[in-house]
Amino acid sequence: MKPAPTIEVGHPNSIVPATLAQFRVLFNQLDKGNLNKLPAVYSEDIHFQDPFGSVEGLDALTRYFAGAYENVISCHFAFEDSVVQDCSASIPWIMHLRHKRIRGGSEIQVAGISHLTVRDGKICYHRDYFDAGELLYENLPVVGGVIRWVKGYAG
Repeated sequence: MKPAPTIEVGHPNSIVPATLAQFRVLFNQLDKGNLNKLPAVYSEDIHFQDPFGSVEGLDALTRYFAGAYENVISCHFAFEDSVVQDCSASIPWIMHLRHKRIRGGSEIQVAGISHLTVRDGKICYHRDYFDAGELLYENLPVVGGVIRWVKGYAG
């Protein structure tokens, strides 16, 4: 699979496109059984945030993803062109997700964007923007008019 191209704005930083390529590969391989791959891409002091929460540090991120991937059947991302300025990048994507508790395991697609900051070849800041309603609330089973609540989007 050929990685998506990078559009650079401002002063080019050659380490950033290489780190983004690693990020793309990681997220198309990541599952609950290989979270040990996170240190290859993330710094020890990573700050991660998405619509469901925020964590500080690689250990906390690993625990967060362990919960997020617990009931995932499959997850892959179609990444679009990234925009890079200095050590920061934004990467739009469409997530193709199959989850045991969402739509009976049928695939759903959710569009989003990751904003990343790279330092010394590792991601030190990662914030995902996506519509949590599109991911969860529109896809959870409805019983008697009440949505069965799922802890986080994966628990």
